[in-house]
Amino acid sequence: MTALACLLLAAGAGVLGLVVGVLLGRRRAGGTARRGDGRNIPTLAELLQRVFRSSGAGLAVLTETGDVVLRNPRAADLGVVHDGRPDARAWAACQQVLQTGSPQEVDLSPLEYRGRQPAAVLAHVRPLGDGFTVVEAADTSDAVRLEATRRDFVANVSHELKTPVGAVGLLAEAVLDAADDPAEVHRFATKILQESTRLGALVTELIALSRLTGAERLPELAAVEVDEVVSEALARCRISAESAGIEITVDEPSGLEVDGDRTLLVTALSNLVENAIAYSPREASVSVTRRRSGDMIEIAVTDRGIGIAPEHQKRVFERFFRVDPARSRATGGTGLGLAIVKHVLANHGGEVRLWSSPGTGSTFTMRLPMRGAGTETDAQSGSAERARPAELPDRVG
Repeated sequence: MTALACLLLAAGAGVLGLVVGVLLGRRRAGGTARRGDGRNIPTLAELLQRVFRSSGAGLAVLTETGDVVLRNPRAADLGVVHDGRPDARAWAACQQVLQTGSPQEVDLSPLEYRGRQPAAVLAHVRPLGDGFTVVEAADTSDAVRLEATRRDFVANVSHELKTPVGAVGLLAEAVLDAADDPAEVHRFATKILQESTRLGALVTELIALSRLTGAERLPELAAVEVDEVVSEALARCRISAESAGIEITVDEPSGLEVDGDRTLLVTALSNLVENAIAYSPREASVSVTRRRSGDMIEIAVTDRGIGIAPEHQKRVFERFFRVDPARSRATGGTGLGLAIVKHVLANHGGEVRLWSSPGTGSTFTMRLPMRGAGTETDAQSGSAERARPAELPDRVG
């Protein structure tokens, strides 16, 4: 039972008095007490009315005949009351409550969703005595969406974990069957190592993502040099680039700084670079550039790979979404890298932007608020402009 409902039930006599006052027209009794400054002291009925009308829940008091004798504006917003009459589902629940004397829950979600209204509404109906009932409704749209997201996430995680775990089991059986063939044992053992590595990467990224999106407190932001973030991220990706025959080019140091967590920013940038490497043809190039744009610092990762179709561009930051599932599995991708990037940038007050064209390539840009935005000297601004990389003519749309 909510605190507001307890207040209404505990002050039943006051509420009924308020209902009568609303029906007959409220009049202030003579000799009303006043404060020292001359202002009137509100009565208990007036205070209850203020609480009633200002509540974030939709509240409506109904008589035993279904008349709405009292309601707040939120009751209409949540569909408890339509044109002065109670919702049919709410009235049916009120009748049940009057018969049994026990509170009930009723789903008042809109039968036809119209965009701006709440998508899910849950109401509690309670008896007030003397034939009156109170309907208290709340917008549960966020909770419903969160639960749907949780179910999808659990289903996706289960599916993604099942694949490498099943593969390791099958490969282990194959190793046992081929115990007398050293060449086969080596081949299957190599595949087991690959699958276990992929499984470890998946678990690591799931933990990182849960920290970014959960209740765990993030590290305190501090001054971070953009050049150090770029250098460390490229160092992490060097082996992957060499194995794929990808050349990574980088612009000159910029001297720019942001407020952030260095480890998270390095993780985000290295994920973008690894993604660019994975979706680029062999012997292609990937470029990393940094620049100042107003009060924002931009770090862009450009590849000349397969590109992303327009209908997929809004989904690439979803967990486990892959533009090319077969290619992602072949390269050991988890489908979580871009989701991590999005949440890292969001937790830093920034964003990640995407430009892409199928067959041409993609550019992912990390945008972060500059440290001390608005206080930089014109000279530093000019230095940042000089550090801006040359635009690629065939990538400008």
